[in-house]
Amino acid sequence: MATRSITYEFAKGLIKNNPVFVQVLGMCPVLAVTTSVVNGLGMGMATSFVLVSAALIGSLIKPLVPSEVRIPVYAVVIATFVTIADLVLRAFFPPLSASLGPYVPLIVVNCVIMGRIEAFATRNGPGPAVSDALGMGAGFTAALMVLGAVREVLGSGAFFGIELFGEGFTPLLVMILPAGAFLTLGVLMAIFNALKEGSHTVLIKAESKAEA
Repeated sequence: MATRSITYEFAKGLIKNNPVFVQVLGMCPVLAVTTSVVNGLGMGMATSFVLVSAALIGSLIKPLVPSEVRIPVYAVVIATFVTIADLVLRAFFPPLSASLGPYVPLIVVNCVIMGRIEAFATRNGPGPAVSDALGMGAGFTAALMVLGAVREVLGSGAFFGIELFGEGFTPLLVMILPAGAFLTLGVLMAIFNALKEGSHTVLIKAESKAEA
């Protein structure tokens, strides 16, 4: 039962409660840095590291933190891991760090992280808390990569920095602008939720037939 519960907590972050396409959280980095797949992957991995680490610590220290100061305490915990992520990116991935710019430090105020700590990590044990954070982080990263892939291919004619088309290709420059980010996000959200609703309907019909 515990294994099934932990597996469920991980899986729900990918589809059922995807932080981007379903909950529409963390829109600042989602719209700002997803001009390429690499940027989306880098931001997603940094956010996931902070989310998992802060969720684990939040779950462990919850009995020690008075409710009156829990928000400042969790904010300090998050800021600590954001600093670590920022320093690692600057030391080992300078071009990526420069491309992401100020949006790595802004992970501190990403509502996905504080939301999961408050809503789940502090109300569950370390195992489920980490599983939930991993799922949410994976869902967030996947969404950023898909968004970045669409914008990079259409806006630059490349994928992971590799040119896909010949000289005759005319990129849609709007795709690398903020307007393109909003447009792409809206279309992907519509597709994602339509597929999600369709699969849910199919599942209900299958269960009805099985009961009959």
